[in-house]
Amino acid sequence: MSFFKDFKKFILKGDIIALATAVVIGAAFNKIVASVVADVIMPIIGLITGGTDFSQKFISLDGASYNSLEAAKEAEAAVITYGNLIDTIIHFLIVAFFIFLVLRAYEKTKKEKEAPKLVEPKGPTQEDLLTQIRDELKKQNSRT
Repeated sequence: MSFFKDFKKFILKGDIIALATAVVIGAAFNKIVASVVADVIMPIIGLITGGTDFSQKFISLDGASYNSLEAAKEAEAAVITYGNLIDTIIHFLIVAFFIFLVLRAYEKTKKEKEAPKLVEPKGPTQEDLLTQIRDELKKQNSRT
């Protein structure tokens, strides 16, 4: 029974719940980024490169020439689909950029919380100074 209690305690830790939440949010974020890459960025890159569809870029390893990636796959030819690699690299860079922005914003809020507010040290008031001067004068006069 101790095993199950330990397991339940492990599962219900705040760190595990936070990690599970991060995984779920990360999966949803991945879909958003995939859509941004496929539906926004790659068409723009295709337009800049003269209408090139990178997902159809491949190198046939058998030396034969194929009209499309589908034709090469139907012929069961070994192909290197470098266009997919380009898509994946762009996808990675976008995810890395957004994570960088989130962590940068988090670090700024963390620094703001850690940085103590600069408070001018309060010195003695004018009345305190005058009282100290008076007391010193009394001491000096009483010695003489």
